[in-house]
Amino acid sequence: MLVLNCATKLLTLEKALKSHFPESLKVYGAVMNINRGNPFQKEVVLDSWPDFKAVITRRQKEAETDNLDHYTNGYAVFYKDVRAYQRLLEEHDVINWDQVFHIQGLQSELYDVSKAVANSKQLDVKLTSSKAVRLSLVSAPPDTSLLRSSPPRLTYLSVADADLLNRTWSRGGNEQCLRYIANLISCFPSVCVRDEEGSPVSWSITDQFATMCHGYTLPEHRRKGYSQLVALTLARKLHSRGFPMQGNVRDDNVASISLLKTIKAEFLPCRFHRLILTPAALSSQVHF
Repeated sequence: MLVLNCATKLLTLEKALKSHFPESLKVYGAVMNINRGNPFQKEVVLDSWPDFKAVITRRQKEAETDNLDHYTNGYAVFYKDVRAYQRLLEEHDVINWDQVFHIQGLQSELYDVSKAVANSKQLDVKLTSSKAVRLSLVSAPPDTSLLRSSPPRLTYLSVADADLLNRTWSRGGNEQCLRYIANLISCFPSVCVRDEEGSPVSWSITDQFATMCHGYTLPEHRRKGYSQLVALTLARKLHSRGFPMQGNVRDDNVASISLLKTIKAEFLPCRFHRLILTPAALSSQVHF
């Protein structure tokens, strides 16, 4: 195991990961954030350098953690050789197996290998898998004509909005998620439409892996073009900062898939996998 701390080497790694798109996108996004101020206190672990075969991004050891917070306790994985990834998992001190955490990536063997090691350590593994997408600038610029009269207005989220996002996110509704969302809003780009009272009615945020997530419009404000406006605006904001315009969408989310097709998003050949791993001792306390 090697923890990569050198700024020059981290920039070299970022460039190397770019040549392995789309499978490396999650690790690439995390490494980009590390190289641009590291607001989420992440670090990189590799099997070797410079000829690496497996990369894992994780929370820094000195960062404050909640053992029940599987949102913040996140690992992104990319490997050229799945056996190198398995060896990293099995090494002492690469993964904190005493907390609830998640592993994510875009490679097909991720689940089987991670589950095999987790089972040997008596952790439960819950898998969700969805379509991986990448947006482009092929589609027309965001249509802001619906905002000519103010309100509504296009702006960004604040930490004060975190409770609303926690209540409306399919993955949310608990204390850990509330804290996680507030942290994302503080650290990364977001876009929202606010009504005449200043409340968000449509939004999207960016996560610790530079992924666009939690795109949502309140039911009473749907079919007004807000979702497309928010998605395209956030994508262009990320692009202007050099970040990939990436996201994930559940297979049964017909409305979002239709929107992504409308804005000419690319549905990637690989799938997005998120594994939530729970030690037996914490199983009765965790919220999904």
